[in-house]
Amino acid sequence: VQLQAFGGGLVQAGGSLRLSCTASVRTFSNYVMGWFRQAPGKEREFVAAISGSADSTYYADSLKGRFTISRDDAKNTVYLQMDSLKPEDTAVYYCAAAPWISGVRLPYLAGEYDSWGPGTEFTVSS
Repeated sequence: VQLQAFGGGLVQAGGSLRLSCTASVRTFSNYVMGWFRQAPGKEREFVAAISGSADSTYYADSLKGRFTISRDDAKNTVYLQMDSLKPEDTAVYYCAAAPWISGVRLPYLAGEYDSWGPGTEFTVSS
C-alpha cells in the first residue's frame, strides 16, 4: 500500500486544519487506517485509527474531542480533522495502513501497521 499525506502548513493556535491521506490500493476498505505524529525531539505517537468499515474509531486519550478521523472509501482517502489546535500539536503527521480484521481491536502501536506514508508537517504558531 502506497500512502501520501497532504495538508501540512502553518496554522495559528486555536485554528483548524484537515489532513488527508490517499492510498494506492485496490480495496481500501480492507485496511484500518491510522494517524501518528512525531514532534521534534520526541517519539512517534498514536493519534487515531478508523476501521475498514468506518464504524469504529479509536483516539489517543489526550486528543479526544479535538481530533476526528474519517474516511471516504470512494476516494481511497482518510482524513484527520484537527480543531482547537495548540502549539504542542506541531509535528510531522504520518498516515499508516494495516489489514483490517473485523472484531479485533483497532491497532494503536506503530509496529501493528504495515504501510506508512512519508508524512506531512505543520506548525501551530502561538
